[in-house]
Amino acid sequence: MKSKLFTTASRFLLPLLLLFSIFLLIRGHNEPGGGFVGGLVASTAFALYTIANGVKYATATLQVKPGIFIATGLSFAVGSGILPLFFQLPFLTGLWSDFHIPAFGKLSTPLLFDVGVFLVVFGVTNTIVFSLAED
Repeated sequence: MKSKLFTTASRFLLPLLLLFSIFLLIRGHNEPGGGFVGGLVASTAFALYTIANGVKYATATLQVKPGIFIATGLSFAVGSGILPLFFQLPFLTGLWSDFHIPAFGKLSTPLLFDVGVFLVVFGVTNTIVFSLAED
């Protein structure tokens, strides 16, 4: 059973929730929040969209298979841990660049790790949601 109100609301909520998830990701870089919470909010946006419109429209909107997000996120997270090894520092040591982006902060390996966690959570959760919705 499809509700026209729910379908329309989901189309407006999807970009708002995705924007909020990016805010949580960036804010959580220095304060509570971060990649895990941001990834869950982004996944919730697509879960809502999937329930309202179906898996076919949700996968078409996403345009990338959730497994790609998982692989990319794991690469980012592992890469953020390996990068300090090139500077003779222990695994997962935080490195910050001197490059400062206004309202964002400095680029760093903890940020790269947070982005990796965001992508893994988003990919895993959407894989589960799409699998459950197809059955």
